[in-house]
Amino acid sequence: MRVRLSVGFLVLLVICGCQENLLPKPKAMLKLEFPEGIYDEFEESCNYTFEKNFLANSKTGRDCSLILDYPSMKGSIYITYKPVEENLEKLLIDAQKLSYEHVAKADNIIEQPFINENDSVFGMFYEVTGNAASQSQFYVTDSTNHFVTGSLYFYAKPNYDSIYPAAIYLQKDIRRIMETLNWK
Repeated sequence: MRVRLSVGFLVLLVICGCQENLLPKPKAMLKLEFPEGIYDEFEESCNYTFEKNFLANSKTGRDCSLILDYPSMKGSIYITYKPVEENLEKLLIDAQKLSYEHVAKADNIIEQPFINENDSVFGMFYEVTGNAASQSQFYVTDSTNHFVTGSLYFYAKPNYDSIYPAAIYLQKDIRRIMETLNWK
C-alpha cells in the first residue's frame, strides 16, 4: 500500500512539477546606435565638393562617379556626376524615373525638394519606405553645367524593419551631402 502511495505521489509530483507557466514576450524594437557623424571636406578632381562622414570609405571611379561605403552598416551611397550639355530635361527625367522604379516594392516614396540659391544647388530627395532595393535617391544640379545623382543601397535583401536605423542614419548623410555640395 505504501508503495502505491509513494508511486502515486511521485507521479503527481512529476506532473505538477513539469508544467511551465508560459508568459508572452514583451514587444521590442531592434536598437542600433551609430556614432555622431564627423564630417570633413571631400574633394577630388571632380567638379564638385561636399562634406563626407568619416565612417564612409570613398572609392572614386571614372567620370567622377563615387561610392561612399559604410561597412559597419553594410550599405553604400552611389554618386554619379554628369555634365549638363543641353540635356537637363533628359537628366531630370532619368533621375525621377530611377527613383520611381522602386514603387512596386515600396510602401511610400516621399519627395522633398531641395533649394540652395546661394550655392546654386537645386534638387530633390526621395525617401523610400518599405522593402525596396534602395531606401533613398537624390539629384542636385545648378541647371546649367552640373548634375549629380545618388542612391542608397544595402548589401542585404531588403527588410525595412531590420535596416531602418541604418537607413535613417545614411539619409541624414545624404542630406548633409546635398546641403554642403559646392560646384567648382
